[in-house]
Amino acid sequence: MLRSLSIQNYALIEQLDIDFESGFSVITGETGAGKSIILGAIGLLLGQRADVRTIRPNTSKCVIEAHFDISSYGMRPFFDEQELEYDAECILRRELYASGKSRAFINDTPASLAQMKELGEQLVDVHSQHQNLLLNKEGFQLNVLDILSHNDNALSVYQKVYKEWKQAQGDLEALIARAEQAKSDEDYIRFQLEQLDEARLEAGEQEELEQEAETLSHAEEIKAGLYKATQLLDADDGGSLDALKECRGVMDGLRGVYAPAGELAERLNAVYIELKDIAHEMSNNEEEVEFNPERLEEVNSRLNLIYSLQQKHRVSTVDELLALADDYRAKLSAIVSSDEDIEHMRQQCEALYKEVVRMAVGLTEARTRAARLVEQQMASRLIPLGMPNVRFVVDMGQRKEPGMYGMDTVTFLFSANKNGALQSISSVASGGEIARVMLSVKAMIAGAVKLPTIIFDEIDTGVSGEIADRMADIMQEMGDGGRQVISITHLPQIASRGRVHYKVYKQDNENETNSHIRRLADSERVEEIAHMLSGATLTEAALDNARELLGVSR
Repeated sequence: MLRSLSIQNYALIEQLDIDFESGFSVITGETGAGKSIILGAIGLLLGQRADVRTIRPNTSKCVIEAHFDISSYGMRPFFDEQELEYDAECILRRELYASGKSRAFINDTPASLAQMKELGEQLVDVHSQHQNLLLNKEGFQLNVLDILSHNDNALSVYQKVYKEWKQAQGDLEALIARAEQAKSDEDYIRFQLEQLDEARLEAGEQEELEQEAETLSHAEEIKAGLYKATQLLDADDGGSLDALKECRGVMDGLRGVYAPAGELAERLNAVYIELKDIAHEMSNNEEEVEFNPERLEEVNSRLNLIYSLQQKHRVSTVDELLALADDYRAKLSAIVSSDEDIEHMRQQCEALYKEVVRMAVGLTEARTRAARLVEQQMASRLIPLGMPNVRFVVDMGQRKEPGMYGMDTVTFLFSANKNGALQSISSVASGGEIARVMLSVKAMIAGAVKLPTIIFDEIDTGVSGEIADRMADIMQEMGDGGRQVISITHLPQIASRGRVHYKVYKQDNENETNSHIRRLADSERVEEIAHMLSGATLTEAALDNARELLGVSR
């Protein structure tokens, strides 16, 4: 429940601090005094979007903070799931900056607006006049049945399976589309693969062929160069090897008289052996190299095939062509097996669909029982609210296909008169009737949900007299049921029923107007309710009526 509220620099509020009590409380004040401003601030704590224009002029930021007692509502799992610190006293805070920046905190930990909204929906239900329009929404009507039938877990499990079914449907459609596209491309893919397979490509062959082509293209030049180099080393008429051999012999001859000559002779011998081996290899290479126009044409033809395939498929290596061929083979294999995959996925979809329908039937049965309960309770609640001839029927239908909330369609049908035809409630109910219907719905579902705080914002608009008394009875009963019920009202009958009474008012100084709220003492309540009865001028009759409503003596 809401324990305290602090507002700083928000609209007409410079600083406001107020404590709240359990049970049924009322807030009164003249039109424009700032009641809607306080509700707007609470809305920001419940995750609503911020508007920098609400920041008080000439201030850099506004801060709104509320303390809630959540010790009795089993909300620790939410905090654990959201990785937030849990405390029996929950603190929500919003900070709005003139720069447009906004920050949210849960128990002094930075939080997202989504987190604050999800938590806020479990803490406070703010019912304003425009929320009466929810009665026209099928989703709200269906939710009423689910609350009363305690469908939370069943609906959660249903929605999980429903999402799996929709995902499987999407996967099946995508699989069919890919298969159809693949089949339309099958001839093309098969042709491309056959062309690549016919080429009999081998990894690394391109580099070898390019080197061989280079050699064949310069065969005469290479052969002449190798011959010349061989002659320079090992010619019959005196080459480098003969001179090196003679040099080695000289050093050998000096071994006995000059010690370093032995080492030099060994080194010259090693060089001689290496050069002789080089000369032999160059001679062999020269014999092997030959001008072969037929082989050159064959190599160039093979390279041209490789280059054309690379250009066609926009790749630059044989390895990429081989990978492309593997990809084509995989696609052809997938085409062959696609029918089996589609059939398997179709069976999976059918199994999930049957499970969705089975679970939807369970939801329908629970909702049907709840619908009969709603009809009974709504009639019993509306008759004392000035509708002795009311008829309230929950009309249930079936969708052609399952939806996110099952197979059911729900319409609240209503007639306030004996001879009135049952019609959708939005078509026949007046503003005052809708307010009474909505209050009855709220009172009916309040016992089925653990909602700590309910705020009614002028739900009594369009009613008066005895009907207002009956509405006050309902709100008071809701507050006595262990909830915190706060009603913003213009009716003295309702204001007099509050266990605690707050007044919102404005004060002007030389430069600005400020909105305030304060808790009224018993004597002040008499005057406030008397003003609500008689207007600005207090009369003794109005004071007596106020005392009578409050049940106090002079």
